[in-house]
Amino acid sequence: MARFEERLPENAPGDYFVDRTCIDCDVCRQIAPTVFKQAPAARQAIVFHQPEGPDEHLRAAMAMVSCPIASIGTTARQSSGAAAAAFPEPIAEGVYYCGYTSASSYGAASYLIQRPEGNVLVDSPRAARPLLKRIAELGGVRTLVLTHRDDVADHQIFHDVFGCDRVIHEADVDDGTAPAEVKIQGETPLALAPDLTVIPVPGHTRGSVALLVRERYLFTGDHLWLSGETGRLDASRDVCWHWWAEQIRSMERLLQHRFTWVLPGHGRRYRAPSEEAMRAELVALIERMKIAR
Repeated sequence: MARFEERLPENAPGDYFVDRTCIDCDVCRQIAPTVFKQAPAARQAIVFHQPEGPDEHLRAAMAMVSCPIASIGTTARQSSGAAAAAFPEPIAEGVYYCGYTSASSYGAASYLIQRPEGNVLVDSPRAARPLLKRIAELGGVRTLVLTHRDDVADHQIFHDVFGCDRVIHEADVDDGTAPAEVKIQGETPLALAPDLTVIPVPGHTRGSVALLVRERYLFTGDHLWLSGETGRLDASRDVCWHWWAEQIRSMERLLQHRFTWVLPGHGRRYRAPSEEAMRAELVALIERMKIAR
């Protein structure tokens, strides 16, 4: 739990606070942007505005239960029941954000895709009991796609609870994910179903993959995201653990596919007004990546 004696001095006076354990994962700022922001003098989040009204209180509590290291706290005892029940949170037709991020994934986002043929979980959230209960109510999990080795978190618990098949690229398999039921090979896209295509995108890691759903939603792991600072699609050489040139080539191969949404593990989500607009943003990013080579 967050400790009041360790609260950051930049927090606005009031009930909610962030303590010094914050790792600046951006989860709270995405969930409750009217309450949390980055501290001016440090790469940590702070409460810049105490929540007012039911909606802001709910969003602040949702950020608190989703914080991967419990660095958000309150001075007064608060019920988190409504916030716990708010996840998975619907963000598009049949697409949910799971919240409950994991410290082992540095606060990476996970998503649930609800479909009649069986639900898909993209990357593993923290296996919190309220989340497991809500996912069960939504139909459970048939397939768990792990986009890369960094964001696997509690995959074993989700497999044990729901009996789901785990999908990961063989190049990112380690001792923890060796039991995965489906191991992707090579760089050729693989159709798991007519509406689900796994696209290998080596670069961030050797075995990174993206998941394309219904030719509309692209779940990108740590390969591609929207920058909260520039408002443009982005990728970073600083977090490229495999090979930057290969990540550029992987980005170019995405031009062969149609989608209007980018839903990343880290970074902000992006919805383009059209497939053409998404393609233009992607082309512009590729050119910026080449300059940064």
